[in-house]
Amino acid sequence: MANATPPVPPRGGALSRTDFFAAMRANRRRTTILCLTLILIGGVVGYVLGLTFEVFQAHNPDLALARGLRLGSVAGYAAGAFMIVFGTLWTLIALFWGDRIVLGLAGAREVGKEDQPQLHNIVEEMAIAGGLPKPKVYIVETSALNAFATGLRPEKAAIGVTAGLLEALTREELQGVVAHEMGHIANDDIVYMTAVGVMVGMIVLIADIGLRSMRFVGRGRSSGGKAGNAAAIIMLVVLLVVLIVAPIAAMMLKMAISREREYLADATSVKFTRNPVGLINALTKIGGSAEKYAGAPRSMQHIFIANPFRNFKKKSGALFSTHPAIELRIERLRNLG
Repeated sequence: MANATPPVPPRGGALSRTDFFAAMRANRRRTTILCLTLILIGGVVGYVLGLTFEVFQAHNPDLALARGLRLGSVAGYAAGAFMIVFGTLWTLIALFWGDRIVLGLAGAREVGKEDQPQLHNIVEEMAIAGGLPKPKVYIVETSALNAFATGLRPEKAAIGVTAGLLEALTREELQGVVAHEMGHIANDDIVYMTAVGVMVGMIVLIADIGLRSMRFVGRGRSSGGKAGNAAAIIMLVVLLVVLIVAPIAAMMLKMAISREREYLADATSVKFTRNPVGLINALTKIGGSAEKYAGAPRSMQHIFIANPFRNFKKKSGALFSTHPAIELRIERLRNLG
C-alpha cells in the first residue's frame, strides 16, 4: 500500500504529525485570499465613501441614491478604484521598505559576531538546517522576552531578539526560538505578514478619516425636502456601518492568518532542531514573563513570537488574538511525533 500523506491537523487541534509542504501551501493560499480580501474591503470602503459624497452633493439626494443603487455610482466606482490602486501601491512600498520600517520602529541595532558569538552561531546553524542564507542579526535593548523576523526575501532577511531573551534563555531554548523565526523566513511568512500589517493599517486609517469627516457631511444643505433627508440618513447609516465594520473585519482576518502561521513556525522549528524541548521551555518562560515590550510597533505586533503587549490565555477569544495561547502551542509541540 502506498504511504498516505499525513493530514494537516485541524485548526486548534493537537498536532501529532505535520505535512510541512501541505501546511505551507495551505497557509500561502489562505494568505493570498486574505490579501485579495483586504484589497476588496478597501475597494468597498472607497465605493461607499464615493456614493455617499455623490448623494449628499446631489440636488435631489433621494433620486441620486435610487440611481446609484440601480445603475451604480460614478463617484463610488472612482473612489473604489482609487482605493484598490492605492492599496496595491501601498503594499508594494511595504514589501520594499517594510523591513527597515519594522527594525526602526522596534529600535533594533545590528550586532556583529564579535559582540554576540553564541547568537550568531545559533543563527548560522539554523540557516544551514533550513537551507537558507544566514540572516542579519539584531538586538533590541529591552528586558522583555521576545523575538521577530522581517525582510523582503530570505537573502535579505533579519532576525531580532531582545536583550532580555538572550539573558533568560539557555542555548537550547534560544536555538528553539531562532529556529521558529527561521521557520517564518522559510515559509515566506515575513513578506506576507509585513504586507498584510500595512494593508490593515491603511484600511483602519481610511476608516478613521471617514468617521472623522462624517460630522461635516451634508453641512449647509437646505434643499432636498423630506425625501432627500431620508436618503441622506440612509446613506449616513450605511457609511457608519461600513466604516466601523471594515477595519474590524480586516483586523480579524489578519489575526486569523497570524495564528495559523505561528503554529506552522513552531512545527518548522522542531523540524530544524530535531528537538521540541528547547522551544517548549522557551515558550514557557516567555509566557510566564510579566514584562511587556511596550516599545514594539502596535501595527506589527503579529510578527513577534509572542504578542508584545499581552499573553493570550487558553480561554481567550480566538477572534481577537494575534497569537495562539502559549498553552495551546506547547500542547501541539508535545504531541509532535
